[in-house]
Formats: sequence, C-alpha cells, structure tokens
Amino acid sequence: RPEGDALARYGANMVPLDYQPKPADPTRVFVYPFERTKASLVAISQGAPDAHHGFKLRYVNPATGASPMPTIGSFAQRLPAGFETKPVRCTDGSVHVCLEGGGEARVSSPSGDHTWRFEENDVFVVPSWHALQLRADRDAVLFSFSDRPMQQALGLWREERL
Repeated sequence: RPEGDALARYGANMVPLDYQPKPADPTRVFVYPFERTKASLVAISQGAPDAHHGFKLRYVNPATGASPMPTIGSFAQRLPAGFETKPVRCTDGSVHVCLEGGGEARVSSPSGDHTWRFEENDVFVVPSWHALQLRADRDAVLFSFSDRPMQQALGLWREERL
C-alpha cells in the first residue's frame, strides 16, 4: 500500500467497512504526524487549561479509542508561555521529550525536590508516584509515554492532584 494509506483508512475517525478489531490488536496507524497533533493542541488551547496538565491529549487507536499499544500510552501536551501546572503524581513512570519551547520540570520525592530546565530535544523521566510540576518559559510542546494502559488494565493506576 502507498505511504499514508493507513492514516487515510484508520486515522480520520473512520475505518474500512469490513474492519473487525480484536481487543488486543495494536493500532493500524503507527504514524501520528506532528502537524496534526500540534493543530489539535492549538485548537484545544482556545479553551481553559487544566490546572495540572495545561492542554494534554492522549494518542489513541482510532478504531478502538484505546491506547495505540496495549501496554504503553503516549501523550502530547502544550504549555503556553508563563503557564505553571499544579503538582500531580501518578503510579505510572513517564518519559518526557520537549518537542518545542522550553521551561522547567520540578519532580518531588520523599528525598526532596529536584528541578531541571528543559529545551527542545531534552528528555526527562518522572518515576512512579513522584509529583511533577511544569513551568513554560515560552510556548512548550511535550511528548510523553508511560505504562499507564497496562496499569489501568490491571486496576492499579492512580493519580493524585496535589
């Protein structure tokens, strides 16, 4: 099939007429163009931000609404310049990549707070049940992934908004 075929067939909130998903099937769309992600983040940014996440979306298998992979969840997040999130902690450990902009990540743990600056292409990790607070110096877009879907399937995932 030609390039872009899977996105055309499965990525526009539609599926082929004879498509019968199986519960454990991974997504047929494994390329999520950044232009579309960014356009969605900009569109939702017209509303009020979530105090703990700014503007954050979850990638899904468009045929099922579930995570693209059964055990790994992925997310896109936009933080407007000057925005600071309230702390939040959850049971999934997460890896974050700054795609655009920059700011500061504060990770709190029983041993104390640790603060890191992030710029485009920087990566930082938030361990399980450590509070994360983000501040954007300029408009920032972050991509993150975690084991949230696996924890949710097992009934183990929790989030605490501090």
